[in-house]
Amino acid sequence: MAGDFEQDLGSGAGAPDGQVGMRLNHVPPEPSGPGPSSPPVYGPFAPGKGPGDFASTPAQKKEAAGTIETELQPNTKTAAEHADEAHNAAHKGFDGWDTAAGLKKVADTWDQQVKNLMARLDAEKGALRGASGLFTGNDIATHNQFTASRSKLNNL
Repeated sequence: MAGDFEQDLGSGAGAPDGQVGMRLNHVPPEPSGPGPSSPPVYGPFAPGKGPGDFASTPAQKKEAAGTIETELQPNTKTAAEHADEAHNAAHKGFDGWDTAAGLKKVADTWDQQVKNLMARLDAEKGALRGASGLFTGNDIATHNQFTASRSKLNNL
């Protein structure tokens, strides 16, 4: 059953390619060490790693929001639907047993977690799409503050 799930989720045009995190964070994959005695790799945000700032371009934000919309959200929905199908089959098999009540509780918890995750993905997508406008607005407001203040030197 678990193999079927992985097979279903991993096939098709919208299948995850293992690089979603890399595209969202715009970080090239780091090679891990040659063996178990290698020091751990902490990723791009470890001291001395990464580009040196937290800046990203509006295009990068748009791309990350697109990845959330075209890959993460549909794949999460597909996984949730597959879990619901598996739960329904198991629930029918245990109908009348105490196990059925336990399965219902697990399914309810799962559904709530999926709902929370989808809401979080929506919020992140919206934040990414809105961030560029906020930064631009802040830059314009700061510029206007500097140009609005008049100095006695301006008339010389």
